[in-house]
Amino acid sequence: MNYDFRRIEDKWQAYWAENQTFKAENNSNAEKFYVLDMFPYPSGAGLHVGHPLGYIASDIYARYKRHKGFNVLHPMGYDSFGLPAEQYAIQTGQHPAITTETNINRYREQLDKIGFSFDWSREVRTSNPKYYKWTQWIFIQLFNSWYNKDTDKAEGIETLITQFEKEGNSKVHAVCDENMALFSATEWKAFSSTDKQKILLQYRLTYLAETEVNWCPALGTVLANDEIVNGVSERGGHPVVRKKMTQWSMRITAYAQRLLDGLDKIDWPQPLKDSQTNWIGRSQGAEVEFRIQHSAFRIPVFTTRPDTIFGVSFMTLAPEHELVSKITTPKQQAEVDAYVEATAKRSERDRMADVKTITGAFTGAFAEHPFTKEPIPIWIGDYVLAGYGTGAVMSVPCGDQRDYDFAKHFNIPIPNIFEGVDISQEAFSDKETTVIANSDFLNGLSYKKAVKRIVFELEKIGQGEGKINYRLRDAVFSRQRYWGEPFPVYYVNGLPQMIAAEHLPIHLPEVEKYLPTETGEPPLGNAMVWAWDTKNNKVVENEAIDHATIFPLELNTMPGWAGSSQYFNRYMDPRNDDEIFSKEAIDYWQDVDLYIGGSEHATGHLLYSRFWQKFMFDKGFVPKDEFAKKLINQGMITGTSAFVYREEETGNVISKGKIGNRKVTPIHADVSLVNASDELDVAAFKNWKPEFKDAEFILENDKYIVGREVEKMSKSKYNVVSPDSICEDYGADSLRLYEMFLGPLEQSKPWNTAGITGTHSFLKKLWRLFFDTDGAKFDTSEPTKENLKTLHKTIKKVEEDIEHFSFNTSVSTFMICVNELSAQRCTSRAILEPLAILVSPYAPHIAEELWEQLGHAGSISTAPFPIFDASYLVENSKEYPISFNGKMRFTLELSLDLDKEGIEAAVMAHEKTQQQLQGRTPKKVIVVPGKIVNIVG
Repeated sequence: MNYDFRRIEDKWQAYWAENQTFKAENNSNAEKFYVLDMFPYPSGAGLHVGHPLGYIASDIYARYKRHKGFNVLHPMGYDSFGLPAEQYAIQTGQHPAITTETNINRYREQLDKIGFSFDWSREVRTSNPKYYKWTQWIFIQLFNSWYNKDTDKAEGIETLITQFEKEGNSKVHAVCDENMALFSATEWKAFSSTDKQKILLQYRLTYLAETEVNWCPALGTVLANDEIVNGVSERGGHPVVRKKMTQWSMRITAYAQRLLDGLDKIDWPQPLKDSQTNWIGRSQGAEVEFRIQHSAFRIPVFTTRPDTIFGVSFMTLAPEHELVSKITTPKQQAEVDAYVEATAKRSERDRMADVKTITGAFTGAFAEHPFTKEPIPIWIGDYVLAGYGTGAVMSVPCGDQRDYDFAKHFNIPIPNIFEGVDISQEAFSDKETTVIANSDFLNGLSYKKAVKRIVFELEKIGQGEGKINYRLRDAVFSRQRYWGEPFPVYYVNGLPQMIAAEHLPIHLPEVEKYLPTETGEPPLGNAMVWAWDTKNNKVVENEAIDHATIFPLELNTMPGWAGSSQYFNRYMDPRNDDEIFSKEAIDYWQDVDLYIGGSEHATGHLLYSRFWQKFMFDKGFVPKDEFAKKLINQGMITGTSAFVYREEETGNVISKGKIGNRKVTPIHADVSLVNASDELDVAAFKNWKPEFKDAEFILENDKYIVGREVEKMSKSKYNVVSPDSICEDYGADSLRLYEMFLGPLEQSKPWNTAGITGTHSFLKKLWRLFFDTDGAKFDTSEPTKENLKTLHKTIKKVEEDIEHFSFNTSVSTFMICVNELSAQRCTSRAILEPLAILVSPYAPHIAEELWEQLGHAGSISTAPFPIFDASYLVENSKEYPISFNGKMRFTLELSLDLDKEGIEAAVMAHEKTQQQLQGRTPKKVIVVPGKIVNIVG
């Protein structure tokens, strides 16, 4: 009876689907365990072998927890809004929904073939109106909330209105727009409805504001900072510029400190925590107001070193700062305008990373020092960002290296305010050893004392105060694209109004074109039916807009992270059309116990999701303010790329060993055209790349040998290996075991298809423990001590490995176990039955088949996990090496209970000892209990 993996895997995948084997229940007496993977964007390329790594790991853990008696929730869905489908629609005219559906079907087919234990009855798709109804609903909740600093949480906007009606806003401690004008209760009541709406918009947790954004003209949309790599869009590599636009934003800054504090409560990787900590960027210092000479304008500056205020020799504004256009003198206007335009073409990340290039422009304006009243020249420089602090810095070149380099470059004075410090070569930034000098009332003070004194003095003259600042900015929540969640928003006299929750979802309209309109409006501006009828509560044609009962709808759509910021909670009750989830469901599942996904989402999805979860917690919708207890970032499975080498001078294609001193350009070759010996199929390559049809290939030993390099597995590098072919040739169980065997889950490791033969051979050897050519071998015989020892050391190791996510060493343990049992000729059901359960999380198809062949009905998936018994690992005897004059001649197994005399007596009485001595009496017998016996003489 041979191991027919194709038949077995098809059989059990059909069984699981038909019987909904892995369907979780929301009402169970069993303890819950929620295992979640970051759901994928369904791209047209489908899965490659690198994608399932995290899914396999989570599936092993989910299956293990079922064996342990837990009610396991292990769902899967699709983050199905995204730019690629929209770009394809722009190119072809095909609706993104059609492309997305095709891609999802392909993904589902691939996922099913790998044998994951997903509860598909809970599948969600972010582009499904039944799903994004609840994304729209959360947006409305945010709009109707404000952040109360006194209670340190979000509250309904009606509580803020009540405060305004009672005492105005003078005693309101809220996270809101800066420079809010004060008003009394009487004034509030006298405001028009329009004025009240405008004021409330400055407090709401989601609001409209003119903000600096990353605009990508090629994609026609705004991009988040984490969607930009090296100054271009991550998707497509298009140029990105900075520009001001009216956008929806979310007041994530209200949660900055709580987002930091929450990191201490969750078991997430430290590097990821560090990324979020740095992204949030908490710093303590002071805000200082500098007055501009001959002007009513003021420049507020946040600094962590207010003690260095007497070292200020110039100020630097971000080129995008709103005051730049207002204070620049006519003489400097052309230079400043040119610099601002050039800076707009660089992303914030580029500007932060580029510490070598020094550029700037003088505005011609001067500020006034708060204490000395000396004039301070105001410059603009791209190393200052509008989105950090106030977008302006008081430049102290003696204490900051960037300021120092800027001052040196532009010949600006560098006054020294540090006692006993040489600043002729570089700035001095060691605040712990700072002693202030040349600073009036701060002279002789240390850093801490100077900070305390200067804050006091600034507050006394009304030009500053102590302050905590965060690098984190409010999150822009608008995208100028079609394929995204529509906002549940219409406009009356230019002010946003929310559509009532009972009328959700607001569906995406049909459009003829997916590009922005000719007048520059987002693609939804192309829709013929995109206005809101407030009388009949429905979407109607644009032509019906009358500004009495029919109003224009929002033309932007939500960003890519909107749909992924609460999907983990929606999985708990995904078919509930009346509420985002029932109280019973959220109270039972609570939160995610294990979350597995990539570290690249550290400052995107994982930060925004924590923000939304904390908001939902404040509003009483969820019981936990962190959504995932434990997070693991899986490493990457890299591809081994193949290269051919084109000689620059001749255009010939040179085999790797023939390059020598030639100048060549490496060109990616499709790995499917290269065999295991790195030999290129030249004819196939020419057919694949017609531009090389007439090129001369310089061979070595009549072969073209490619170069190899380990890189990220990517379609653009032609090094992608599909799991489909692996499953077809070796089976899903072989793939699952091999991906785990490659190395620790968190580390990157290169793929080598040749290596999968090892795990496939192991599965065949496992099969032969149970069957031979005549059929079943297992029986009811009593297991031997060796059988039990092998089984229980395997149980112990595998359970420890799974609990510690050391899946690679489990695979090694299985191989050792099967080798030992094979050598022991084990056929006992008492051993083989628990072995099938142990293997089940890793190789579920073969385990199911073995379980059925052993006579069990139903699935192995809920069979109790074998219990480790330490007594089987206790050694009762020892195999002693018996040596004569230091040379080992034979071994003898003796009880560990024997003392030295007993060991010596047993050895001396043995026939092999007598043969070695041949009647001689030894001079002495050396016995070390538990180790050796050496007979001398």
